[in-house]
Amino acid sequence: MTRQNLDDEDRQLIDSIRLGERGLFQRIVEKYQTRIYNFGLKICPTAQDAEDMVQDSFINAFKYMKDFRFEMTFKNWLYVIASSVCHKMKRKSRFAPERELSLEEFMPSEKDRVKTEPPEWAMEPVDKLLSRELSEKIREAIAGLPTDYRLVLVLRDIEGFSTEETANILHITTANVKVRLHRARLFVRGTLKEYYENDPAR
Repeated sequence: MTRQNLDDEDRQLIDSIRLGERGLFQRIVEKYQTRIYNFGLKICPTAQDAEDMVQDSFINAFKYMKDFRFEMTFKNWLYVIASSVCHKMKRKSRFAPERELSLEEFMPSEKDRVKTEPPEWAMEPVDKLLSRELSEKIREAIAGLPTDYRLVLVLRDIEGFSTEETANILHITTANVKVRLHRARLFVRGTLKEYYENDPAR
């Protein structure tokens, strides 16, 4: 099914739900719940948090469906809601506030600059590395990112949204997306650099 067909199917479902066929919302849940849950697993601290995020996201989608104006695809609107729920969950967290990432913190040192050729793994997109043995290390690095940076990295590198779509989903500028993505990638690659350097077998 093409993207246009998917969008048309969503529009028909939403129009029918708005006209009173509320039971059709279950079809929307079945269509997107796995994708939103997998997104939640990459963003939330625990699987239970991801489940809570999915539930709250669909409750909000149903509640505010009357306000949806098809200015973006319905799928992207669901990600807007899910990202907003993630931020609200972060604010309610009992843990300490997340620190701001410093770009300079992940810039190469003078010693690193001597190595003009970066290692092969550092040149690959994050999603390509996820299928390899260090996937767990990458997931840990992503989990260690502040939520704002984690959302951008997951939406761009793993979920496959464009810079413009990510900006619309998170309600930030495209320039902000690029800055956060760059810092997040540097952080993940910095973690991998430590992993490789600290493992004498590599």
